[in-house]
Order: sequence, then C-alpha cells, then structure tokens
Amino acid sequence: MTLDLATPALLFPAISLLLLAYTNRFITLAGVIRSLHRIQLEEPDPKNLAQIANLRKRVHLIRYMQGAGVVSFLSCVISMGWLFYGFPLLGNIFFTISLGLLGGSLILSVLEINISAQALEIHLSDMEGLDHPDWSI
Repeated sequence: MTLDLATPALLFPAISLLLLAYTNRFITLAGVIRSLHRIQLEEPDPKNLAQIANLRKRVHLIRYMQGAGVVSFLSCVISMGWLFYGFPLLGNIFFTISLGLLGGSLILSVLEINISAQALEIHLSDMEGLDHPDWSI
C-alpha cells in the first residue's frame, strides 16, 4: 500500500476533536472532585469514599487517554514529515504507530466510560430503598 501525504493529514481533525472531548471530561471531573472534596470535609460520608476511589481511577485513565492521543498526534506529524522528505517506509511505520495509539486511546475511553457508569450505580443504589412514586407509565 502506498501512503501519500494526505492520508495522515486525515487524522488531524479526528485526533483534535478527541483530545478536546478528553479535556472536557477532565475539566468536568475536576469540578466533581472539588465539589465532593468540599462536601466530604463538611459532612463526612462513607459512601463518598467509594466515589473518591472511582474518581481517582477515572482521572488516571483520562491522563493515559490524553497521553496516547497526544503521542498519536505527534506520530502522525512525524509520519507526514517522513513522507514529505521521501522516506515512505518510515512514514508508514509512524502512521501505523499513530493508528495504534489512537486505538489504544479509544479503548481507554471505553474503560473510563464503564467506570463512570459504576459511579452512577453508586448513586442509584442510594435511591433503591427510598419510598417514591411509580414513575413507569
């Protein structure tokens, strides 16, 4: 397969949008952590400890997601440089690395989403014993 200069350039918008989404996740998570920290200091609750552990895992995953995305972007740029200067083998190698890192970043994203769903389960478990009207129709 022949790789031309335009092929790695196709990943630029995708990786940029992915990094933006990861940054938004991180900013939202930072707000939740700060809020939970304040609440835990004011009114300690053992249930918050499960949330804190969950949030810690998510922060680590988002850091790795962002790192893989940035290195993927950098590999894509390096691939374009090698292709531009007439080294197609090196261009192909770095493009393959870029795709692998992008795939890894997406897998980490799925893991982070699953951990986020577990955090919601902790909240929902609080409500299971409460008396509430039947919301089903």
